Formats: sequence, C-alpha cells, structure tokens
Amino acid sequence: MTTTPPPSPSTFTTARLDVLPLRVEHAEEMARVLGDPALHTFIGGAPDTVEELRARYRRMLAGSPDPTVVWLNWVVRLRGEERLVGTVQATVGGDRVAEVAWVVGTPWQGRGIATEAARALVAWLGEQGVEVFVAHIHPEHHASVAVATACGLAPTDEWHDGEVKWELSGRPEAPSGPCR
Repeated sequence: MTTTPPPSPSTFTTARLDVLPLRVEHAEEMARVLGDPALHTFIGGAPDTVEELRARYRRMLAGSPDPTVVWLNWVVRLRGEERLVGTVQATVGGDRVAEVAWVVGTPWQGRGIATEAARALVAWLGEQGVEVFVAHIHPEHHASVAVATACGLAPTDEWHDGEVKWELSGRPEAPSGPCR
C-alpha cells in the first residue's frame, strides 16, 4: 500500500449534484445552509456566523499541520436549484484511511442528497487509492446511519465520544445514478 496522500480535491458530479472544492467565498451562502441549530443535535455546538465560517474555511484550506494527513473539503451544489445545500469532507492519512463526513442543510434533507454526495465522495476517494473508509455516527442519528449504510460502511464495536465507528475496507462500488 502506498503512503502518498491523495491529491487536492477536484470537482466531481452526480446525477443531481456538483461537488465543488471548498473556497472561503462559500462561507456566506453556507452560513445560511448550515444555520439551523437542529443540525447540531448530535454533534453539539451552534451554527457559525459568516465570519466564523470564513475563519474556519481559511483554517481548513490551510491544511493539516500533520504532513501525513490531508484535509479534503467540498460544498455540495444542487444543480436543479442552483444553490449550495451541504458539504462532504474527508481526512486522509498516509495509511490511505479516510475519515468521511457529510451534512445537508435542513430544507434539503430527506431527498437523498447526503447519500448521493457521500457515495460519490467514497467513490472518488477510492479512485485516489483510499482503501479504508471510516465515519463516526451517533447511534440515534438515523439519517446518517442510512447514509453510511448506503455507502457500504458497517458499524463496528468501537465507540468514540458517544459515537459508533463505521467502516468499509476495500474498494467501494461506484454509485449509479441518484441514491435514495
């Protein structure tokens, strides 16, 4: 197995989505997308202001302080509505393990967007040589459990900060069309 981290994020698409590399300029629109406090039910905290989100995006885009780790971050644009609706991200180590995460704004939930974006993310990472995928999910977050399952991840017996570790080892299947 190679120890070279994957490249910088590039744009990829699905049937309904454009998944675009994160830019600081996305902060204003994303502050509205991520502004519902309900999005923090399982992860804690509160929505960021536009300025807090700009600062967070600058830190994320500066990259990991660990040279063996790459932070990859995207925004998700729903083409039919011409608007940003969420994010996907991965933290990839030199061991080719990617910790993945996703979030979709409340108004767009329940439409399969998170599943479609997350499956495309896992497929893109697989094309970059990632072979192990991990997500940490609160056991009562049924929507994220469904997304992880659709991506091929399965729960493990490991827990971290009240969340179950989900994992997929091996090359993922390529998604076909929109996922529900």
